[in-house]
Amino acid sequence: MNSPKHVAIIMDGNGRWGLRKKKSRNHGHTEGAKVVEKIIEASISNKIKYLTLYTFSTENWKRPKKEVSFLIYLLEKYIDQQFENLLKKNIKLKILGNLNKFPSSLKKKLKKIQKISNKNNKIQINLALNYGSKEEIITSVKKIINHSKPINDKNIKKNLYTKDIPDPEILIRTGNRFRLSNFLLWQISYTEIFFVKKLWPDFNKNDFNKIIFEFKKMRRNFGGIK
Repeated sequence: MNSPKHVAIIMDGNGRWGLRKKKSRNHGHTEGAKVVEKIIEASISNKIKYLTLYTFSTENWKRPKKEVSFLIYLLEKYIDQQFENLLKKNIKLKILGNLNKFPSSLKKKLKKIQKISNKNNKIQINLALNYGSKEEIITSVKKIINHSKPINDKNIKKNLYTKDIPDPEILIRTGNRFRLSNFLLWQISYTEIFFVKKLWPDFNKNDFNKIIFEFKKMRRNFGGIK
């Protein structure tokens, strides 16, 4: 049976969930943040070594300023509340993306927790922040050209945000949407994709465990025949 090392998740549906509950989109984001803890626990139980969460995309800046500000506030609050807990649980945190547009207070906290948690090895949580896969690939190619190296698969991979991380075996997208939304386009060429109807705040450990179980039953040929 296949045992996944890396699971990536597009956590879609927070805003719609909040509105369906006759509350705000921000209420949905708040409830969605609570689900993250449960899925981290489920990942550890399944001995997954890398969990990548699509937290804030390069396109999310197009949202209303109030919502963007709240998302940044929620992220900073999460780091403040979970800082000691992440370290205690032996969790490594890594950021994928360009932090330049974020407030300096948040950037300092993210850099600090990455540094302090660097040697932790229970699980690595990758937060994709101000992340866009097209931009990531273009930046990688530019670096290769600047160093006068050949443009090939190996060199592109070496210059991605995920250079030291194995490609995900599983991609989960909640929210009943069937698209990739500029997420890990290079890395998911042979990833098994699971689209889930539930909105992210309704997603739970049981849903996650069912996907892991389904994956373990799959035969993965990677273009060949076995």
